[in-house]
Amino acid sequence: MKLRYFIPAIIALFTLALTSCNDDDSATLLDEIQVTSSSVGIDVNGGSTSIGVNAKDTWSFDPEEIPSWLTVSPMTGNAGQTGVTFTAPEASEAEKGRQAILHINCAGKQQTINVFQGLPTVTDATVAEVLAGPEGKTYRVTGVVSSIANTEYGNWYLKDETGEVYVYGTLDKSGRDGKNNSIAAWGIEVGDIITVEGPKVLYGSTIELKNVTVVNIEKSLVKVESTDPSDATLPMEGGDITVNLTCKSNNGISVEIPEAAKEWLSIVSITGGATPMVRFHAAANAGGARNVTVVFKTTDGKKEYTAQITINQAGSIVEAPIADFLAAEEGDTQYRLTGVITELYTSDRQGKSFYIRDYSGTVLVYRAEGFIEAGAKVGDVVTVVGKRSAYNGSPQMGSSTFEELKYSVQPISIADFRNLPDNKEAYYLISGEIVTATEENTKNDVTQYGNFNLKDNTGEVYVYGVYTGWGGQKGHFGELALTWGDQISIIAYKTTYNGLVEAVGTYLSSEKANR
Repeated sequence: MKLRYFIPAIIALFTLALTSCNDDDSATLLDEIQVTSSSVGIDVNGGSTSIGVNAKDTWSFDPEEIPSWLTVSPMTGNAGQTGVTFTAPEASEAEKGRQAILHINCAGKQQTINVFQGLPTVTDATVAEVLAGPEGKTYRVTGVVSSIANTEYGNWYLKDETGEVYVYGTLDKSGRDGKNNSIAAWGIEVGDIITVEGPKVLYGSTIELKNVTVVNIEKSLVKVESTDPSDATLPMEGGDITVNLTCKSNNGISVEIPEAAKEWLSIVSITGGATPMVRFHAAANAGGARNVTVVFKTTDGKKEYTAQITINQAGSIVEAPIADFLAAEEGDTQYRLTGVITELYTSDRQGKSFYIRDYSGTVLVYRAEGFIEAGAKVGDVVTVVGKRSAYNGSPQMGSSTFEELKYSVQPISIADFRNLPDNKEAYYLISGEIVTATEENTKNDVTQYGNFNLKDNTGEVYVYGVYTGWGGQKGHFGELALTWGDQISIIAYKTTYNGLVEAVGTYLSSEKANR
């Protein structure tokens, strides 16, 4: 979309937003959810504007998309008609023209809402000025494509001499967002010099330029054409990798390896000409998986052009308790964790995220590939593999894979549990009240081991020890601070000792009794 068409289009949207929602009955026609206006204008002196939402199912805004200057009420609703109000305080001179792009999620569909405060303006800026500027402001920035995160949605990083900013979403040549493979449509490649326009938003603590319009692209004079091996991945044992490039400059290329990677990656040879070839050697890897981004540079005498490639090397997978994983540094080392799913992370619209707990701690597993296909649920014992990452300073497992549904744990009544065959490899979820055991050969202990009777409306069973987490040791039940009359849910296997039916369990959840 050319710039001369961009500004009038935005102003037209803003003008539409100032009309009464009752006068805009034709706005948005998704079958699942309809709004009386998809553009919302708020006076620069502050105030509120309302629209109508008509939905066929429950709906909600993505809370991470709501900027700090904007209040949306309500954030969720049920099927039927609902009024939604957008409120903002007075905008300062620097904040005038701020914008927020929001989405209402309903029945698997998304309705986009554009919120403006003041006439939208485009401010020429460096990356540093974007990072320091007000949220919601629309900026025009020129820089180099430093890496591409997602080709389908058009997510990538833009870098200039002042810093780097994440671009979340690139409008295609028709001005549309979504799954339009805009990276391929524009031909955007790492190393290209590109000018874009878009509003600054905050997603958690991440600063983004969202749904940008491409104004200009200047192709890099150096480009990575292929690698051998083709996936740029080397085995743990080490070896060589060849990178084939094209260079449209007569000044040749230079190669930059980050200082930290020079201890394991070195240059074997470089050829010149229009199709240079660089061969690297990687040493054997005794640790976790690792990677490095190597930059190739050339110049036309006035401007520097770059291309880059990420070289990966396989490593061992470290099996660790969750506490050790949480204490580890962020990086490419692969960890294997085993624990109990305690909660699903419902903020993940893809439905692939969940929390697991073992005896040492709890961690969020973010978007584990294979989780949905495995059919795992809360209470199941699972094994996952991934990297130590973080979001907003909170540790989590990223780049994760659902490796194994170790035990599919089914809820069962105590009466049915008692009738099961003895099997230390079959786990069941049982819940009830902690009560005194009265059978012969029983012992009552809620301060150390967790020996008691568990009672529901179908009967009682003797619990012989409760682990405070998967993989832990007995003898720490007192750390749960539970006592007689409290409710507890445990994952247990059934066994029998001298005719006494027993449940040996791992703690899942609890509820204190009202006293």
